[in-house]
Amino acid sequence: MTAVELAWFGCDLRTGGIIEDLPALKPSGALARKLGDTTTLQFDLQLAGAAANWDEATVPGSTILVAVDTYTDTPIWAGAILTRDAGSAQSVQLGAATLERYLDGRYPGDQFFLAADQAAVITGLVTPALTGGPPIVIDAPNTGATMDYATEDGDDKSILSCLKEVMGMDGGPEWTIDVIWAASHGGFQFPLRVRPKIGVQAATAVHFDFPGCVSSYNLTESYEDGKGASVVIARGEGEGTSRLTSSVYEATALIASGWPRWEYRFTPASGVTDPDQLNAHAAQSLALMAQGAQVWSVEAVASRAPRLGQDWGIGDNIHLAVETSPRHPQGIDKVARCWAWELDAGADRVRPILVEEN
Repeated sequence: MTAVELAWFGCDLRTGGIIEDLPALKPSGALARKLGDTTTLQFDLQLAGAAANWDEATVPGSTILVAVDTYTDTPIWAGAILTRDAGSAQSVQLGAATLERYLDGRYPGDQFFLAADQAAVITGLVTPALTGGPPIVIDAPNTGATMDYATEDGDDKSILSCLKEVMGMDGGPEWTIDVIWAASHGGFQFPLRVRPKIGVQAATAVHFDFPGCVSSYNLTESYEDGKGASVVIARGEGEGTSRLTSSVYEATALIASGWPRWEYRFTPASGVTDPDQLNAHAAQSLALMAQGAQVWSVEAVASRAPRLGQDWGIGDNIHLAVETSPRHPQGIDKVARCWAWELDAGADRVRPILVEEN
């Protein structure tokens, strides 16, 4: 396989059009993406090798950086520039965040959905951001599942907060913002994809092997607070007896088999005032937490592993085959979903973060 080399472009945030190539741009760490959430990254731009129009191509708030895998010609990461520091030094320091962050700076207004398809709910919440915003293209076919959802402008909940709230409900849809070439390769578009589950969950998953393309892996298992519980209650904001409370959700089969009762109570981050929404959050939390968190961190040689953006991406099932290791002396075959990834092209390392779904 060929090593991952990235071409960097500074683009207009409103149109996605390329302002300037930025060959002197270097990320300070690994590129990363998470399903339904923001990631951030810092950059160094050496002025000695910077393109002539670097200043216009890196204005905070109005430009976006896009990385393209030169071997596959596939855009794999985009981040809106939020900070720029420069002065007497010979370099410029930039900070950027993936476009989920933009949705945290836009508000949905009054939105009321009754027995609406989940995709229609996401579409309605995001639509205000299409006015005066980046070229986000909504890719949201009907999911076949309906839901009720309401938010009022006076709640001051951002679009991102609402989308996290919807995704965090039991059976809630998943979403992510990708980056693709626009027509004629003159710029980029940003599809906001909505699906019951993002990615490909085929039985014949992309194969990572140890030893092989995988240089190391680690399985983190946790039953810490917020990661494991067999009894869950979601609470609304407020105090005392007037505080809205969900039903009690128990892992009855697990408890009946002898598992201890571990109780967890929480308030959804954005604040929920609807009882059905609280119940949906509690049910989803129990489904994720009943047997604790199990996360596989896989580090592979990028030039030997299946190609990010071409062979696999966020949300996809990945097959990890371990022949033998101190943790698994008899080996193990595990298929788990990629909920996040990191790419350090300079170090020739790619790291899918895999989560087992109970």
